[in-house]
Amino acid sequence: MVGPMNARAASSRSARYRVDHLTAYDYGTAVSQSWQLARLTPRVLPWQRVLAHRLDIEPQADERYDSEDSFGNKVVHFALHRPHRVLRVRMRCEVVVGERPWAARPSAASSLTWEAVRDLIRNEPGLDGLMPARLCEPSPLVPSLESARRYAAESLRPGRPWLEAVTSLMRAIHRDFEFQSGVTTSSTSVVEVLQQRRGVCQDFAHVMLAALRSHGLAARYVSGYLLTDPPPGQPRLMGADASHAWVAAFHPAFGWMEFDPTNDQAADSRYVTLAWGGDFADVVPLRGVILGGATQALRVSVSVVPAAEAAGDGSARSARELPD
Repeated sequence: MVGPMNARAASSRSARYRVDHLTAYDYGTAVSQSWQLARLTPRVLPWQRVLAHRLDIEPQADERYDSEDSFGNKVVHFALHRPHRVLRVRMRCEVVVGERPWAARPSAASSLTWEAVRDLIRNEPGLDGLMPARLCEPSPLVPSLESARRYAAESLRPGRPWLEAVTSLMRAIHRDFEFQSGVTTSSTSVVEVLQQRRGVCQDFAHVMLAALRSHGLAARYVSGYLLTDPPPGQPRLMGADASHAWVAAFHPAFGWMEFDPTNDQAADSRYVTLAWGGDFADVVPLRGVILGGATQALRVSVSVVPAAEAAGDGSARSARELPD
């Protein structure tokens, strides 16, 4: 997971990136069969275009087909029906990301109070295809919590404009919680994170979701990638990046606006959207079931590189086919 970063001014122009995401399993003994789901296809959005994409599976899958889940994320289903000691799933893509539509006029979301937004979602549940009403509800990893409601109360004061209130909550989480890898896992509860005030971007996104939903506001978990800068004078290291997580909250007059509590900033053209859902369980990049394999070792490597830098000649080149 990407940790806090030094914020830099984002360009209003679109940016072009190459993403390389490798997931590798090494099994102690042979796995006889494996069934997997991969959510490793970036979403096509008004501000995000996918120029090229490929998903390589080693060993080659015996079965493979594509579908969409209930949130509209692309899902690749694949299975291996022969013994194997390793599984390598490598996603490579090239995307163009622009500014989010609301970035040019954020004041459009500032006129309604957060209570008015809550009431509009309650009274008009069909907004945006029922999705906002659905995402006001608890989810498996983000239950309804009184502790989350109390934590958010200072930010969501009565009569406060929605944008101001949600931004305040994002900043509070950034201030009150310490980024520390290794102290939580993908199954660490929101209750534990609220108590220990430490974790990673997945944890902070879950806390913000619980806080907003506890007050009747719609919010969803967003997974993807974030371009980070290497230290001054240091080269960008392939595979040194990580996946990232942030939150989108719904405003009836404007749609879904994105907030990153790990970095205390709104999402901009550095954020590549992969998938979204109620919580992390809905967007796990790779999950499945295996038969056999007494032990397993997992390695994940992610690189996010400006396309011009990846091309090696100072200019972005066509990426209709990604190199091997």
